[in-house]
Amino acid sequence: MVKNMGLIKIDGRTLKNMFVGGANEVTKNTASLNALNVFPVPDGDTGTNMGHTVRAAAKEAIANVTPDISAVAKAASNGALRGARGNSGVILSQLFRGFARGLEGKSLASAEDLAEALAKSSEMAYKAVMKPKEGTMLTIGRAMAESAHEVAFDEENIEECLAFVVEKSDKMLQKTPQMLPVLKQAGVVDSGGMGIVLFLKGALAAINEKDDIALVEKADESAEAVIAGEINPDDIKFAYCTEFLIELNSDGHAPGHSQNAEETLRAYLPTIGDSVVVIEDAGLVKVHVHTNNPGKAMEKALTFGMLVNIKIDNMKLQNAELDFSKSNEPPKPVGIVAVAAGAGMVELFKGLGADYVIEGGQSMNPSAEDISRAIERVNAETVIVLPNNKNITLTAEQAGKLVKNKAVRVVPTKNVPQGVACMVANDDAAEIDENVDGMTEAIETVHCGQITVAVRDTVLDGKDIKTGDFLCIYDGEIEFVQKSQEAAARALVDHMLKDGGDIVSIYHGEGATAESAQNLGEYIAKKYPDAEYEVYDGGQPIYGFVISVE
Repeated sequence: MVKNMGLIKIDGRTLKNMFVGGANEVTKNTASLNALNVFPVPDGDTGTNMGHTVRAAAKEAIANVTPDISAVAKAASNGALRGARGNSGVILSQLFRGFARGLEGKSLASAEDLAEALAKSSEMAYKAVMKPKEGTMLTIGRAMAESAHEVAFDEENIEECLAFVVEKSDKMLQKTPQMLPVLKQAGVVDSGGMGIVLFLKGALAAINEKDDIALVEKADESAEAVIAGEINPDDIKFAYCTEFLIELNSDGHAPGHSQNAEETLRAYLPTIGDSVVVIEDAGLVKVHVHTNNPGKAMEKALTFGMLVNIKIDNMKLQNAELDFSKSNEPPKPVGIVAVAAGAGMVELFKGLGADYVIEGGQSMNPSAEDISRAIERVNAETVIVLPNNKNITLTAEQAGKLVKNKAVRVVPTKNVPQGVACMVANDDAAEIDENVDGMTEAIETVHCGQITVAVRDTVLDGKDIKTGDFLCIYDGEIEFVQKSQEAAARALVDHMLKDGGDIVSIYHGEGATAESAQNLGEYIAKKYPDAEYEVYDGGQPIYGFVISVE
């Protein structure tokens, strides 16, 4: 390769534009990424999840005021960590995290530096997954790192290097159907891998921009996750959400104090409020605290330097749901946070004793920060999280790592019926390990069926599926394809009850009615007299029926 002198070093500002350009490209292609779902069901959310994650990373990068490339990379990593949604978002956040680790201590970066950072990026992403699978976004992350190493030591021009990385990563993406049979059968490439390639293309297009690029904010199909429950402003103990940056004095210390700003503020701020975040990086300290005395927080901070970007919001006036805890009551041993979609499902979990329910699920995955906020609001020493969706489990585990003041346990429930079984099995008087073991055992006794509508023509596992067909999904696999909802529901319960069952729970949601659910229950009563049935108005999106058999 002939050397082509050009852009041989980049700083934080250039990297910031690259992050924004990459995020914009993913955002613009959200619908296309969602459409790459292997199953022909309307719950593809990889694009939505990746879009939220990269925008969270880009926002933090934009907010960073230092030109050092390491500081920008670290800010983006923090944003991705908190904003990660779904499995794809969590893996993506680990790519950002490894990339930032690889650039630690650098103010500028060469092609070789970026290659080393991408190697660290891929390494950290693989470590985040218990059973790494090839043909996924992990493979594209590795191709990205390997191609960067292949070119960086011969070509100093970073733009040329990145173009080579994009080309090689795209070629690897086209091979993913040969690595994963399910992709080949569905006739699609891996959606997470496509998201990475799109991000790289956006970053490459932005590398020579002279002006700051604006971040594209697009309201997509995914509703923001919200924590269910009525909010009483009087319950908010600390009224003012206070945020600012400190530009530190030259030595980072207040006159006459040996401790630095980070240590001092972390010790002091909890005495006047809660929800304390203090992060020091490259001569700046980012402070966040909920307090009734913003002036005291700023007065203490002023001893360490000059305050900038001050923001104070009155949460009582806003009726915000940022953080409130029953701090006047002693914490109970165990609390529960659950994720559920649909008003009926939310009320069900609240009625069973969940402390907080985050409204989210398929196509509207909550972020790690959404879940960590809910955990922090529970007045308990240990909080059990029920994700109720296999695509939220990794996010819930990451959220647990963001919470520092209490223990967090995640029970990997894959659907609402499993979550309900865990709520019933919950014994908060037992030791936490015993309680979690009991919940985990309860999961094994529950089988889940779902009825939804195909959104495209495909052939999957030998089944010829047409748009508009009703799909019978049993424990995550498509078992039958029917032309009517009634036929699908009956075929599914027949399959689920073929080996017996005592209790059948029918949750009707979008596309189904209370009458159709009752008719299904009467069908069960007539054909399977030994089984009892219960009908609930779940209100869940996407799935007309969710059915469980115990």
